[in-house]
Amino acid sequence: MVPGHFRRIAVLACALIGLAASPASAQVEGRNSLLRESPERFGFRLPRSIGDHAQPPLYARPNGPGGPTWGLQPGIVRHAYGFDALANQGKGQIIGIVDAYDNPNAEADLAVFDRQFSISDCTTANGCFRKVFAAGRKPSSDAGWSMEIALDVEWAHALAPQAKIILVEAASNRMSDLLRAVDVAVQNGASVVSASWGCPEYSGERGDDAHFSVNGVTFTVASGDNGSGVQYPSASPAVVAVGGTSLTISAGNYGSESAWKGSGGGQSSVEYVPAFQAAYPLPANSRGRRGVPDVSFDGDPYTGFAIYDSVGYQSFKGWFEVGGTSAGAPQWAALFAIANSMRVTSRKRLLSATPATLYALAKGNYNGYFHDVTSGVNGGCGTLCSAGSRYDYVTGLGTPKADALVAALASQP
Repeated sequence: MVPGHFRRIAVLACALIGLAASPASAQVEGRNSLLRESPERFGFRLPRSIGDHAQPPLYARPNGPGGPTWGLQPGIVRHAYGFDALANQGKGQIIGIVDAYDNPNAEADLAVFDRQFSISDCTTANGCFRKVFAAGRKPSSDAGWSMEIALDVEWAHALAPQAKIILVEAASNRMSDLLRAVDVAVQNGASVVSASWGCPEYSGERGDDAHFSVNGVTFTVASGDNGSGVQYPSASPAVVAVGGTSLTISAGNYGSESAWKGSGGGQSSVEYVPAFQAAYPLPANSRGRRGVPDVSFDGDPYTGFAIYDSVGYQSFKGWFEVGGTSAGAPQWAALFAIANSMRVTSRKRLLSATPATLYALAKGNYNGYFHDVTSGVNGGCGTLCSAGSRYDYVTGLGTPKADALVAALASQP
């Protein structure tokens, strides 16, 4: 292991969207898995998705079993983005976490994470945590996807600790299996569903948008970790696509953000621009295409998040620092769960058509609800690869001022 370096953990198929960890071996084989050292020497790095198999965008470096030496901790993130100013913590809502394969230690690892950071327990016994096998039988385990599951479950719970978590494990990382798992999450009562995986766009993807067009359910999807370029399902107009930034903490407070160079984004080659983006409008979009991402969250592995994963990767187990746009999807899901909880308390319906609501709020009071990320690039393609004022194709509308944005979402009709 080279302590300061990350590698990206990869699972070939519709893929996890990015993890990073740092053992020194350059290759390890597993179920559809390959460990490759990235050119940037981040650590474990997922290669690009292949065909109809998805990948999680994840970067990680091991901390070891003793404790989280590296990685942002929940209290810091809650304060930086304004979650700590919210009294509501998601009570009564169910966050669906959809991933591939089985993490046999997900609940036990969540308990370790919660104890470390003094977060309320989330267990099967107290009704907070539930695992569902989308195909009706337990899938095989995969180390890369297990790390993705640990990240998604732990950080959704960290930001919305009173929301329930339902982990839906797809039979494989084929897109058809993952979309089936999305449906199962909805059928099991999730009001928000987080998906930290994606595939290259394909000609028939508009036919799959129906999986995400569900009244009363918000879907958050990571935009990818390969820089400029669009993948599915983050390209679907029915989801909130989440890109990545590099977050700077100053004296314990929010300092600044710049675009992370790995943040997936651009203009879809298949999906047309939805009405809510056309009305905003998007820059440099004469072709009338769906713009990705919609919003962002910290995703740079060098400003990543602490997680606990006892399944581990290679010989490394325990605490890791992880990054990638994978990290943003479950944390935005937590934000929407809190907004829904407040809406239910006020006897309002659950959020629907949430992407359109975000753009309407941004158009009305952008600086009140979002941190504008105006510097950084994710490639060499000019405007489409550069952060800029308000909306851009690297960070979307920017990152949340959670206290104000949640209140605004809760106050919508």
